[in-house]
Amino acid sequence: MNDIWQIQDAKNKLSEVIARALKQGPQLITRHGEKTVVVLSYVEYEKMRRSQGKLSEFFSASPLAGIDLNRDKSLPRKGLTL
Repeated sequence: MNDIWQIQDAKNKLSEVIARALKQGPQLITRHGEKTVVVLSYVEYEKMRRSQGKLSEFFSASPLAGIDLNRDKSLPRKGLTL
């Protein structure tokens, strides 16, 4: 994160926040000392959005895809309280 802005400063200098987001990268805005919002360029947003695949694609590309994973159905060991 390149710059951190308090919300009041970000409101007063919105044009500068946007300019820095375009030139330097994401700008973090805090409220009451807590991280709340990130301002980033549309190009950066699109990169992030495109890099996220579907969960089903993730699992089908897994090296474990197609392996039969059987659950151990035996009873718990004696003396083990659940």
